[in-house]
Amino acid sequence: MADAPRPAGPGPRATGRTRDFVITADRAILGMARNWLLYLNLFVFVYVGLPFLAPVLMQANLPGPARAIYSIYGGLCHQLGYRSWFLFGEQVAYPRDVFQQFSGIDPNDPQQFNAARSFTGNERMGYKVAYCERDTAIYGAILLGGMLFALPFVGRRLKPLNWLAYALVGVGPIALDGFSQLFSQFPYNTIAIFAWLPYRESSPVLRALTGALFGFANVWLAYPYLQQSMADVRHELETKFQRAGIPK
Repeated sequence: MADAPRPAGPGPRATGRTRDFVITADRAILGMARNWLLYLNLFVFVYVGLPFLAPVLMQANLPGPARAIYSIYGGLCHQLGYRSWFLFGEQVAYPRDVFQQFSGIDPNDPQQFNAARSFTGNERMGYKVAYCERDTAIYGAILLGGMLFALPFVGRRLKPLNWLAYALVGVGPIALDGFSQLFSQFPYNTIAIFAWLPYRESSPVLRALTGALFGFANVWLAYPYLQQSMADVRHELETKFQRAGIPK
């Protein structure tokens, strides 16, 4: 009777340049696992800050770099002038009627939709932040939440947000505010199932409040899981280096 096959032992160890590459890659991953929150907060800080740099550049008479920022974020946000914050002008926000009065663009005319998106401002109104009021609140809250999570007495104790609470507090308000506005307006209000909805336009305060709730809820839900995952990666690599006698 033939002998049963023996289980395969560990494969050959990497040597030379291959070993050096593996060690370098593992050290890079370990550094990311140790400092993931710092890197993530820095990324969000840049993402949040650039849209505010655009109106600063416009005010400084540097439209080229400002338009580059508007163009980049234009693929990520509608940038409608009557739903965005403004800097250096008479007001920080211009609702539909005021926006039409100041800019000459009719927000209710579908043919002027792109004009409302591309409008960046003027000397009287100031200049538009490169993403809308709601996005400003969402990503600003994610940045603030990430900074709070970095505090030892917060991040080490915070448990992931319950999914039901996430849906009720994080998703519910922003969905109700956003979709009730969307479906009550043209062209959706011409569809029978939405025709009964009364026309409504949200306010800057509501957009900011619901956006902030959504941003904070995302941090509370995701960051504790990320922290645990990074801790597992850190432990695995530190153990691997210790066994191989490699300095960490």
